[in-house]
Amino acid sequence: MVFKTPETSEEVAETVLEVKDLKQYFPIKAGLMQQTVGYVKAVDGISFMIKRGKTLGLVGESGCGKTTVGKTILRLNEKTSGDVFFFGFDIFAIGRSELRTIRPKMQIIFQDPYSSLSPRLPVSEIIGEAVREHNIVPDDQYEDHLDAVMKACGLQPYHKDRYPHEFSGGQRQRICIARALALNPSFIVCDEPVSALDVSIQAQIINLLKELQQKFKLSYLFISHDLSVVEHISDDVGVMYLGNLVEYGSKEAIFKNPKHPYTQALLSAAPVPDPAAKTNRIILEGSIPSPANPPSGCKFHTRCRHVMDICKTEIPENRIIEQDHQVSCHLYK
Repeated sequence: MVFKTPETSEEVAETVLEVKDLKQYFPIKAGLMQQTVGYVKAVDGISFMIKRGKTLGLVGESGCGKTTVGKTILRLNEKTSGDVFFFGFDIFAIGRSELRTIRPKMQIIFQDPYSSLSPRLPVSEIIGEAVREHNIVPDDQYEDHLDAVMKACGLQPYHKDRYPHEFSGGQRQRICIARALALNPSFIVCDEPVSALDVSIQAQIINLLKELQQKFKLSYLFISHDLSVVEHISDDVGVMYLGNLVEYGSKEAIFKNPKHPYTQALLSAAPVPDPAAKTNRIILEGSIPSPANPPSGCKFHTRCRHVMDICKTEIPENRIIEQDHQVSCHLYK
């Protein structure tokens, strides 16, 4: 199999990533024989697609499975079931050699810029190690390629000999972005890339990601729990709860007309910059149930203010309620 990227294809593919009914269960082992006694259903059947040059924001409380989705898409985890198509190629159906060809085109930016950088390597090696490994550019163009990537990410060439501990948090995240960008990717998983940074630095990194997206036609899966950041950078939004997508649609549809009770509660908790503005805060009672033993029926029914008898027994179907807007809730049956 020869993997053709959009840059080498005659026709640019519109859909970069397509996920169909993806599930990721982790076994729970107990006893002397370490027998499997159950499963943690981290991702429990989600579907979405991301088009070229677009961003899908994935939001939800901590522990709902957002990061697991990102890692499974990149095949850092082996799936339990479902399909992941990258430019039409089934990521989990190809061999090691074909996967190695695709790897540079799928990158990830981690949450903590310090722990994801090797303290023993200078910046030039951190950014350039994979460039050499995958032969991204000829040897005589290697230094120029590093300089161009670093400049695009707001770093200077004289930073190449420095080590991660010599940089601030924002600069370290720029190094992480440069490491991903150096491989000329088409798709990047941004796993809460600004949550560990100061608010003033967050805006700089978000603006940098948007500039790079426009310049290189990148597609992002942007994972975050900060709704204001997601609203700023995303084109589409998916709301996750306990391993499921409960609402999915365009950014305008989700933020202006949220349908699912969980989405309404999340948006009501988002801070408003106007101190005089009054918001009707929706308080969710209780805590997230264990993904190892989720509630029957609708997983959100234990915390929902609109709970009905059907919610306790039947899993809600995914329904299209308007153009570019889907929701999984019995309220719209």
